[in-house]
Order: sequence, then C-alpha cells, then structure tokens
Amino acid sequence: MKTIRLLDCTFSIIGLIVLSPLLLIIGLLIKLDSKGPVLYRQSRVGKNGVPFLLLKFRTMRTGSDKNGLLTVGGKDSRITRIGYYLRQYKLDELPQLVNVVKGEMSLVGPRPEVKKYVDLYNEQQREVLSVRPGITDLASIVYRNENELLAAHPDPEQYYITEIMPGKIELNFKYIRNQTTRGYLQIIFKTIFSAIRGK
Repeated sequence: MKTIRLLDCTFSIIGLIVLSPLLLIIGLLIKLDSKGPVLYRQSRVGKNGVPFLLLKFRTMRTGSDKNGLLTVGGKDSRITRIGYYLRQYKLDELPQLVNVVKGEMSLVGPRPEVKKYVDLYNEQQREVLSVRPGITDLASIVYRNENELLAAHPDPEQYYITEIMPGKIELNFKYIRNQTTRGYLQIIFKTIFSAIRGK
C-alpha cells in the first residue's frame, strides 16, 4: 500500500532525526560495555525471499551467534550488561529504521527470519514473504516473552520450530490478509506502549 510506504518513510526519517541523540548515547554505552562493533548485521530473508542485512544494536558478545541463533531465557550469558536493557525496552531494534528508509523493511510486518528457519516453511507459510518484513508485528507483542518460553523447554529450538514459529506466522496472516492504515497504526502504538512498560 502506497499510504503505508509513505508513513514508513515519514515516521522513520523523523524518528532517526529526533532519536539521534539517544542513538549516539546507546552507541557509546555499547562501546564502553564490551569489545566489538556498535551495530550487529545479520542476513535475513526479506520480501519475495530476497536476503538483506538487518541492522541492530549489538547486545551480545562478538561471535555469540556461533553458539546458536535463538536467545534463551532473560539472562542468556551471551548478552552484555547494556544489551539486557536494550532488549528489554526493544531499543536494540532502532537501527532498523535505516532498513525501513531503504525499502528493505516496513515499520509493521512479519519479523524477518534467518534462512535456516525460512527453509522450513511450507508453501502456505511462505505467504509471509509476500510483504515487506517489519520492525514490529502482532506476533512480537503476543510473544514478547518468547525467550522465557524457550527457556522452559528442554529443546528450545525444536519448540520454536514446532510451536512458536507457526503461531507467529498465523498471527502475521491476520495482518497480511487485511492490511489497513488503522491496523498498521494500532500495532505501532501497542508496540510503543509495550516497550515503555518493558514487559
């Protein structure tokens, strides 16, 4: 939808300008807290299956993704001190405003997955690739405690693949199949409220 793309660009550019002091402070805190780059780049699958580099503030020690792609529990030992708070309030996602401006993402849409998990989608589930992935979606709000859910199971990855991932996709279908400006704005405001609460 052209209206949503216009809102994406407008909100993202304004956000980058208004939040620039906060972004600089977060970058400085990350550098002071642990060794490594400020930003974390990871290949994700975008619209129509086209890969792109998703941007995040680095919240884990460098090289931690070699020990698994999922974060399990609220106190994963790989997460840095500042990273814990950035994740709690979703501040680590702010660099993705750049991805939105570039047209790789939308503010609202299915969270982009890594290829490893996308390869497990069945034909119907691949419908989520028909739209731009988003910084937030209904699934991000419903499954905000995903790390704790994973920590409660003996095989977190299998639980993610068989239970959480399909559940997220079903929630994404509700938005994809009935995209409206009102629904888009509602998810943005719910996400902001959820992030402010920190839980």
